Amino acid sequence: MKLFISQPMRGKSEEEILRVRQTAIESAERAFGGKVEVIDSYFKDHEEHTPLWYLGESLKLLAEADVAYFAKGWEEFRGCRIENECAIEYGINVIEDYREEK
Repeated sequence: MKLFISQPMRGKSEEEILRVRQTAIESAERAFGGKVEVIDSYFKDHEEHTPLWYLGESLKLLAEADVAYFAKGWEEFRGCRIENECAIEYGINVIEDYREEK
């Protein structure tokens, strides 16, 4: 099972981003009852290209996924919304996180 993670990154530290990614992995493993293979969609060089370029690269990775996890707040970011729409339209299983912060 290949997992794609979509998450808001603007204004987040690397530590915050990686923590959310770990939560996504754990959630997907619970939902699907086993280990998942994580597609590396975290671009550390996020200022070398335009946002549209990164979205294009993300969509290429999303095309390889069996399931896409959308982290809390995804609906407020256009790239995440586009990824979500594509996942749904192309039949990729979707997990949308709307949990309240602890």
